[in-house]
Amino acid sequence: MATIYLVRHGQASFGKENYDQLSQTGWQQGRVLGRWMVGRITPDVVYGGDLERHRETVEAIASGFGSQFPDMQVAPGFNEFDHNAVLTRFRPEWADRSVMARDLQAFPKPARAFQESFVHAVQRWVAGDHDQDYDETWPAFRNRVLQAFEDVIEYADGGDVLVATSGGPISVICQHLLDLDDARALSLNEVIANTSVSRVLYSGARRSLSVFNNYSHLEAENPALVTFR
Repeated sequence: MATIYLVRHGQASFGKENYDQLSQTGWQQGRVLGRWMVGRITPDVVYGGDLERHRETVEAIASGFGSQFPDMQVAPGFNEFDHNAVLTRFRPEWADRSVMARDLQAFPKPARAFQESFVHAVQRWVAGDHDQDYDETWPAFRNRVLQAFEDVIEYADGGDVLVATSGGPISVICQHLLDLDDARALSLNEVIANTSVSRVLYSGARRSLSVFNNYSHLEAENPALVTFR
């Protein structure tokens, strides 16, 4: 059976003006993964969404892997959902970053306060009661990701594939393969580590989740590199 390796991007730049770029930790995570892949994973083709953090993750992996790493082909279907839109539909005042920063600083642990709000925002989006508020609904997001997944399998034609993507698409694919409800899919998204590798085996019409959220490459080199946001 052939394999699709679903790689979550390296740590992005939370709190910075441009979130959609890797932090220094994110770059290091990608290079560590590339070094770990040598002798273990040699993809025939590499895909990624068209987000900057996807492209940079592949660049970091290639740097660690060395020569003969395939160039990334862009597949926008693997893009993450618009987290800014999801959050600001739940907290419209947070469209102003200064207001969001002010509100979060009132909490003893601002990062935890943000995460709690974000979880509620995603739950509102997924519930479907306010679909008119979103350019892309939860069902539309799932359909987009699963179509990209099937397209990659068709184009790969039996080859091994690495896909640089985000936590949301990985959760959706796992939800589909394991027949999970939405709540369980969202719980998966909360624990997917940066540059973790999930492995899907495929042959003909068969698709099987073999490994989920493996980040042993980070633990082996430096446990401090394990991040989830």
